[in-house]
This record gives sequence, structure tokens and C-alpha cells, in this order.
Amino acid sequence: MFEDLRWLGIQWTEGPDCGGPYAPYSQSERRSHYLAAWRKLRDEGWIYPCTCSRKDLALAATAPNDVEHEPIYPGRCRVRTDTKDFAAPAGVNWRFRVPDGETICFLDLRFGSQSFLAGRDFGDFLVWRRDDVPAYQLAVTVDDAEMEITEVVRGADLIKSTARQLLLFQALRCPPPAYYHCDLVPDESGQRMAKRNDSASIRHLRDSGWAPEEVLRHADTLAR
Repeated sequence: MFEDLRWLGIQWTEGPDCGGPYAPYSQSERRSHYLAAWRKLRDEGWIYPCTCSRKDLALAATAPNDVEHEPIYPGRCRVRTDTKDFAAPAGVNWRFRVPDGETICFLDLRFGSQSFLAGRDFGDFLVWRRDDVPAYQLAVTVDDAEMEITEVVRGADLIKSTARQLLLFQALRCPPPAYYHCDLVPDESGQRMAKRNDSASIRHLRDSGWAPEEVLRHADTLAR
């Protein structure tokens, strides 16, 4: 990925390949940060263990799954009281207990004022998977907090995730960054460019003989 971005002409001054305060962290050190966040959330009652299967969730889903938005969790395991019996997160899924009825508001630097209602627009979401891997929402929140990120720029398909992450920032008592959600680049058929749609990657175009300038012009044309 780094090689392809450099080939495209993109430069950066901080990162795992060129230094910075977060770059020296090893995989085990990063995991220790995730585990510390999990323990804090566990000890303060923000999360709970969930043993629901995918079949259980499919049968009880109260909202459709659209793009990156998981169905509203039906709350089957929400009443569990054995949270602090777990010394480690492995073996079960862990969900964040959203404050039902609370409105999460933020100002997006591209789309303006945003508002989502916990329990209606999204439900209790995963923070740790049963295979002992931190879920996306927790991982990016902890990374942003540790790196003291002040602005996040990403695709508009993740705008609802911001509401979830703001709840995590609040629970972990860390200042959140500002967010800018940009329009997604579609392909020739109008679908957003993504691996799931077998869209052409930078590496594919590069190997096909495209020059960096051609790739950039093509991307600009699609974006328009």
C-alpha cells in the first residue's frame, strides 16, 4: 500500500515507515492499549459479553444491514451481570451498551450538522470479537486517541460510525477529533469503488501500464 501511494505521488511526514510518536509501537504494544480500553469499559459497565450467534441475530434483527451499518441488536445479552467475571475478552463477543434515546450530535466538516439517535439509528455495537480481535469501532477510537489525531478524513459511508465512536471517546474520557466525510468515488457503473465490487486497485492499474497522472485523471473524472 505504501509503495503504491508513493508511486501515485502521495507524500506523508509521519507514520510507521518514517517515524512519529506512534510509529515505534509494536503489534503487542498496540494490543496492550486495546486491552486497557476494554478493561476500562468493562469495569465501568459500558460493555457486556454477548453469546448470540449470527442465526440468533438474523432472526431477531430489527433493522436491515446497509453498507457498514449492522442490524439493531435485539438486547438478548444486555441483562447479563457476569461482566466482571471475565479476566480477558476472548471467547465471546463484547458489545457497547448504547444509551437508548440519547441523541449524538456532531458537526461534519463536509456535510454539516449530523444527529443520530442511539437505540434507533444504531444499537449495541461490537467492540471485541469472540476470536480475540478488537472490533473496528474500538480499534480506530483507541488509535486516534493514542496518536492524538485532531482530524479524520474518510468516506461518507462511515458517517454513522462517528456517532458510535463519539460514545467510545466519551466513555474512555478522551477528546474526539473533528471529522470530514467525503463523497465516495464511483466506478463507471455508478457503484462505489470497493474490493467487494472487484474494483480496479491502484496496483492493478499500475501493473496494467497506467502512469500515475492517468490514474489521478481517471479518479478525478469518476469523482465528477
